[in-house]
Amino acid sequence: MEKKRTVQRISNKKRGRPKVRFNFMVIVIIAALTFTACFILYMVRANISGNALDDNDSKTTVVVQNNTISSASGEAGAGEQVRDKESTTAADQISYPVPQSAAEDKTYFDICCLISDSTLLDMGKNTKFTDVLGNAQLGAANCGDTKLSSSYGDIDVYQTIKLKKPKILYIMLGSDIGVSKIEDMVSSYTSLVSNLHNIMPEMKIYVMQLPPVAADTDTVTNALINDYNSRIMDMAKNLGVYCIDTNTALKSADGTLDKDYWSESSGTLSKKGYSSVSDYILTHTVK
Repeated sequence: MEKKRTVQRISNKKRGRPKVRFNFMVIVIIAALTFTACFILYMVRANISGNALDDNDSKTTVVVQNNTISSASGEAGAGEQVRDKESTTAADQISYPVPQSAAEDKTYFDICCLISDSTLLDMGKNTKFTDVLGNAQLGAANCGDTKLSSSYGDIDVYQTIKLKKPKILYIMLGSDIGVSKIEDMVSSYTSLVSNLHNIMPEMKIYVMQLPPVAADTDTVTNALINDYNSRIMDMAKNLGVYCIDTNTALKSADGTLDKDYWSESSGTLSKKGYSSVSDYILTHTVK
């Protein structure tokens, strides 16, 4: 018997497969959800770390050392010269030199202290400004290490004022002009004022410009004094302290020291000269 053949026919038609359709809206939705999730995570992180960021920003200061200003962070030691942002803003409001103001009563001197070299050393003997510290050896160039004798002992200017803590400090330094280099004088002067301003920022500091001389000599001229006064005014601006033009207060019409303000016998300012300085201080203050 002949076997039957089984014939399987293969259809030419391809079997159906599921079609993948590209849906643009699905992509948009996924992107939107991803962005929203990232934004929420960012906001949560910012809120958690916000205080820390604020703390770091608040530590930014301006360091003034050897007449160079740069940014720094952290605490300053006694030898560093620092002004914070608030002090910088306050310094921008100061006029240089301090303009004339309503006259203070002489009791104003009760809260003031004067650091001076030989220029104003007899201020206490001739005016109501009696709290005067200094000596004939003190100058601008050596003001960082010259010792002063006071109730606090024999210590330098910085340590003396640090212990005394006056509300208002006036400083007259520069009797060594013509002997010391101007650069050395300004550098040491800057370090002293900056350190004092740093350790006691609430204390008002007035830098006093050097008086003119009655006549030029081989070593000291009024041109040299004017140059020095210009530099210490710039110093005051950089440090954010005050500066008063006591040079003009004692100057005659020809630019020299008024003869009425000089005592030939003592070789210092006359009583009238000291009185003029005292009056100038009282009429050039900042509230």
